[in-house]
Amino acid sequence: MSKHWDAFCGLSLVHFLAFPECQGGEGPIAESIENIASDPFFSAIEVSRINDPKLRVRIGQMISQSRMGVDFAAHPMILGERLNLNSLDLKERNKAVAILTTYFDQAAELGARRFVILSGPDPGEGERAEAIKTLVESLQRLCQRAAEYKLAIVLETFDRRVDKKALIGPADIAASVAASLKQDFPDFGLLYDMGHMVLLDENPMEAMTLLKEHLVHVHVGNAVKVPGRTGYGDLHPRFGFPGGENDVPQLVEFLEALFQIGYLRPIQIAEARANVGFEIRPQPGETSATILANIKRTWMQAWPYVNLRTIAPDA
Repeated sequence: MSKHWDAFCGLSLVHFLAFPECQGGEGPIAESIENIASDPFFSAIEVSRINDPKLRVRIGQMISQSRMGVDFAAHPMILGERLNLNSLDLKERNKAVAILTTYFDQAAELGARRFVILSGPDPGEGERAEAIKTLVESLQRLCQRAAEYKLAIVLETFDRRVDKKALIGPADIAASVAASLKQDFPDFGLLYDMGHMVLLDENPMEAMTLLKEHLVHVHVGNAVKVPGRTGYGDLHPRFGFPGGENDVPQLVEFLEALFQIGYLRPIQIAEARANVGFEIRPQPGETSATILANIKRTWMQAWPYVNLRTIAPDA
């Protein structure tokens, strides 16, 4: 590719995975976010809860001053508190919806446009249809309340059988749920993750063709899918991690699929760009600094090899 990626997309970082010591809403949040906000490689950041109200104000100002976009991810709370939006128990669903809505204020304070969540566990084939129905009902409630904060709800797809064992799940089911939600909430969308893709045994072109009408964000990263290997599961190791599935060639293939479905395309103004987010976590013995270097070098090695000749000859 001869053109710089800025002509097609912005790059974001999932902050609380790159800096896992901040995942609980404490830790060196200000220092680490300032590090990303001052780095022009990244045009957006994905954050989660920040417990200190004064610090939230400071972080919101920092993000605004640096002209970064920001999304809010509720994953640490959903997983940490075992919230289940598709529970067959109404009390459990109500609890999940109630707790998640309490974070809409934080997201709005930080200037977020989107509020990213995941479904609850897959209950198995016998109860799956009913669980999908209850998930849609919970999502409708969240979307209705989020609109008051000018937030769009985004559902991320996760593995079905390996680690998170989430209801959503495979691309075809995710697309069906999104189509249902968008009848009343057109801002609702899906997030597709390259690491989760390999745990779902999906491939980029087939999956994203199914999702293209609903795709509002993507994550790139890695996963280990062979049981017994170090890093097995949904641990988001760096690109090129021993035993992992994704490195430069797979990133090239993923990006080409994003161009093929129109998620990535030439744009006239920066505000219209789609974002590609890096969701990568330091493994034991690794540091956030070396992981950030891995992200940048992998991207810069992959980008020149993205072949657009058949769909964008002038690119």
